[in-house]
Amino acid sequence: MRETSAGPALATLDRGAVPAFGVMSQGVHVNGLVRRADGLHVWVGVRARDKAVAPGQLDNIVAGGIPAGLSPGECLVKEAAEEASLPPGLAAGARPASRISYVMANGEGLRRDVLHCFDLDIPEGITPVPGDDEVERFELWPATRLLDAVRESDDIKFNVNLVLIDLFLREGLVEDRDGRLRAGLDQGPD
Repeated sequence: MRETSAGPALATLDRGAVPAFGVMSQGVHVNGLVRRADGLHVWVGVRARDKAVAPGQLDNIVAGGIPAGLSPGECLVKEAAEEASLPPGLAAGARPASRISYVMANGEGLRRDVLHCFDLDIPEGITPVPGDDEVERFELWPATRLLDAVRESDDIKFNVNLVLIDLFLREGLVEDRDGRLRAGLDQGPD
């Protein structure tokens, strides 16, 4: 695990041991986006019911821990092929959107995670297909339906909620704490 995305790997740990030591870990999360005349749609993965973490819950189209030796972009391409059977050329077109960090204590220990968030436009006619045991299936949801699920349910994996809220803010689907709709990172003051 790396302390920063640009720093050298100081040591490696088995992924399952990271929370027990409270070591910072990093991952990639990808919002799979389809823009239609009736609004933004988002591909969501339905996690396999036998997963140890968040079984049966909704997830991003692609997400995974960054192993030592890979950059966030390299990890994204690798995970996109493994989890959603997306071609490398398509996955490499993902746009860096943000980085989110959080600290959370749970039964495993202390999670100190940095999430490298990307947006990937998925062309009409491309349907992600599960390539490993992470998800059972993918579903294309209107962003407004997904926003309702974030607000009103516990159906979404705990850290995916953070990634989706960030997306909704950037897309102008929710107001920021000052009551302004945010349509993008380049929006200036009123």
